[in-house]
Amino acid sequence: MALSIAQAHQRRARAAMEAAKTAPQQSMAGATAYEHQLNQLLQDRLRLKAIQSNEGKAALKLQLLPEYIPYVEGVLQAGNGAQDDVMTTVMVWRVDVEDYSGALDIADYVLKHKLIMPDRFERTTGCLVAEEIATAALKAQKANGSFDLAILHRTVELTEAEDMPDQARAKLFLATGRATLHGISAEEPGQPRQIQAGIDLLKRAIELHDGCGGKKDLDGAERLLKKHAATGS
Repeated sequence: MALSIAQAHQRRARAAMEAAKTAPQQSMAGATAYEHQLNQLLQDRLRLKAIQSNEGKAALKLQLLPEYIPYVEGVLQAGNGAQDDVMTTVMVWRVDVEDYSGALDIADYVLKHKLIMPDRFERTTGCLVAEEIATAALKAQKANGSFDLAILHRTVELTEAEDMPDQARAKLFLATGRATLHGISAEEPGQPRQIQAGIDLLKRAIELHDGCGGKKDLDGAERLLKKHAATGS
């Protein structure tokens, strides 16, 4: 059942108040709003566990996420960075339902305050954010060639200082390089600087992980740059 405007406001206000009172890096455990959402999260995870299909899980998450919006908004508004398993889990769920902007809004807070992922997640927070967005982008690019470049730029910026395996960061640079070059052809006037930016990203991806899969992209981009240079575009 959807929350009424009054219920959503009450949840948001309580979450903001309790998050503001909890010291950085302490747990939100014991706070009424957090415990309510954590209990809801445990119930929802049981529902998700009963579904085998990833598409089915994503469809259910899309239905469940509105229940968490007021809480998330309250914490983002006033939180000091207390450890919060609801925030980190909702961040991942938003990636799963392709709400990348919403996921990065939470990631900004989570990474700034160095929140850690719940034990069931094997990767560090920074690695998870970078790799999940990169994986989604690479999947979309393989299917139809496109992914929001602004989302990738924001992900690169947010995770720049985070420690992670080189292979994970290589995925992000590869996806960003491909997105930078998407839509540029040899026949139409293009952007040499944009092509060069894409080349630099692909080179960085290959430097980090030689087997990242970007060598053909790099060859094509370098040929494209030569064609643009030859036509004076």
